[in-house]
Amino acid sequence: MATNIPVDQGGLTLIDDYWRKLQPFLEECGYMLRPRFRPGWTPSWEKPGAIRLHLLHEDGWPPTNWQVIDTVRLKDGVDVAIKKVITQKHPNEVNIATFLTSLTNDPTNHCVPLLDVLYPPILPGTQLLILPLLRTHSSPNFDTIGECVDFFRQIFEGIHFMHRNLVAHRDCCSTNIMMDGQRLYPYGCHPQFRERSEDLLKPAKHLTRTQAPPRYIIIDFGISVQFQPEESPRHAIPIKGGDDTVPEFEGSGADFPRDPFPTDVYFLGNLIRQEFLDDHAHGPLTFGAHFGREGFEFMRPLVSDMIRVNPEERPTMDEVVARFETIVAGLSTWKLRSRARGKEEYTILSLPKIIRHWYRRVGFMLRGVPPIP
Repeated sequence: MATNIPVDQGGLTLIDDYWRKLQPFLEECGYMLRPRFRPGWTPSWEKPGAIRLHLLHEDGWPPTNWQVIDTVRLKDGVDVAIKKVITQKHPNEVNIATFLTSLTNDPTNHCVPLLDVLYPPILPGTQLLILPLLRTHSSPNFDTIGECVDFFRQIFEGIHFMHRNLVAHRDCCSTNIMMDGQRLYPYGCHPQFRERSEDLLKPAKHLTRTQAPPRYIIIDFGISVQFQPEESPRHAIPIKGGDDTVPEFEGSGADFPRDPFPTDVYFLGNLIRQEFLDDHAHGPLTFGAHFGREGFEFMRPLVSDMIRVNPEERPTMDEVVARFETIVAGLSTWKLRSRARGKEEYTILSLPKIIRHWYRRVGFMLRGVPPIP
């Protein structure tokens, strides 16, 4: 029995038990978790003739997250994500997500669409949000400066869209900027360990963003706030999110209502500073960012204004978008096709990457592939 296997040998954890109890309800609603989370599961490494080491089997790896898990939508076999929301803690998340989803016809809408909402009877006060299965925005690594410019453009466009519709995200830091990277992985990847193949036995093969342009997606509206057109002033009590470096939240600054829109501008500017300009001395580590990258000083003036200490001195998203497009217009094709090289990268060790980059680069130039995806 799977319940008799020690945890360190692939046995069930408390997180396993949590999701396993939900599986019958999820199946009734048209969703199926992976075999490990189903009643009656028999570990594949316990079957006759199987390799006994659990780490060599897909179902031998425990889940790592109480809040989010992948699942298959039975009607079409598509992998999607389930996110648990405690209604009392985040009472407006579903309403805001529903509103933003209603505007999906707008091409500047980069908000994650809400596909379904489930209400499990065994978890009163809990909503299960069905969302597209995404991956972190920095995985796989950016290859060219042009790919990074496309990333900047899309996240600016997405937050600009939210602000135009009077929604402040209030936590648009690195962990809440995701990517629909399905086209990047034509042979698929594991739904939990996204760098690995579906069987976890080898790294997942991927294309570059120039070859398969992704769409960047803004997630998590748990502390977002929506205003009505007639509201004035549009202020809200601050709630701290994933980036704890916001100047206006220091001391007693978080104790009274303030305009949340300049804080979103700060979050985006600080994300670019941490991942593309400087290092992580000013914020949390983020996957895939290696102490800044070479060649992005053209973003420094705009980013410096976006992270000004006084929020009233920061540009609005209208101004950010306009200034950014002016900056991009001044970049040469040669610059945009250049490698997005990490500042801590050693040239000798990176020689294979450099050779592959130039091979692709010449091919893109000969075929007329745009330098910005």
